[in-house]
Amino acid sequence: MNIVVLSGKGGTGKTTISTNLSLLLKANYIDCDVEEPNGFIFLEPENSHTKAVELEVPKVNRDKCNLCGDCVKACQFNALAKGKDKIILFEKLCHSCGTCGLVCPMEAIDFVKRPIGIIEEGFKDEILLKRGILNIGEPMAVPVLKQLLEDLPKGKINILDSPPGTSCNVVNVLHHGDYAILVTEPTAFGLHDLKMAVKLVEDLNIPYGLIVNKHHDGNEFLDKYIVEENINLLGSIPYSRNVAEHYSKGKTLLEIEEIQEAFLNIVKSLEEEIL
Repeated sequence: MNIVVLSGKGGTGKTTISTNLSLLLKANYIDCDVEEPNGFIFLEPENSHTKAVELEVPKVNRDKCNLCGDCVKACQFNALAKGKDKIILFEKLCHSCGTCGLVCPMEAIDFVKRPIGIIEEGFKDEILLKRGILNIGEPMAVPVLKQLLEDLPKGKINILDSPPGTSCNVVNVLHHGDYAILVTEPTAFGLHDLKMAVKLVEDLNIPYGLIVNKHHDGNEFLDKYIVEENINLLGSIPYSRNVAEHYSKGKTLLEIEEIQEAFLNIVKSLEEEIL
């Protein structure tokens, strides 16, 4: 089973929830926030190894090219332009669709590999840990996500730590999900973006539950929304300076007694819901 942990905004504690649940459930942890993956800081994998993520981009053979411009007209992403004496490639706009090669009447286009990131994999005891890392300056995370999410282990729970927000990157992760855990914080911004996340998972028809992180008194506006929308509240993590200190040191939270109890209650609710 694949459980996607997501939030409408960044900074709600999505990775905190994901990493600690992974330890409690002994579930595989997949860090899908490829632009800023930080789950490994807390889980510290052993025997890790990496492999490159590459895109195929066109390379024009100038000896064969007659500058007809068919490839430029066919490109839907404006990755090609016709210069005075050559075809110019804007490689970071290229989506590797291969259309330019198909339409070239002179067969002047070959394709070469261009690295855009890596997949890193390791273990913590019997838990598989994976993450994708997009190279700095690269605009497209989806190809890294697709390779990261290929061949997810079967017969075990996989925790997919989603990117923040509700962008196409999140949608790509949700397409692999059997259940979603939404994480929010009791602020006006948190509620605003939670509503977007709820709409997204409901539009995709994915069952979900909610965890409130940094919970404290005075959450009436959030409590009202949860009741009105009949949202399944899996549990909450209390606001605590102790939590912030542990997090800042790269530690998981299960050694804090009150936080461990909160996570155990969440696991119990989750097991009743899906296991």
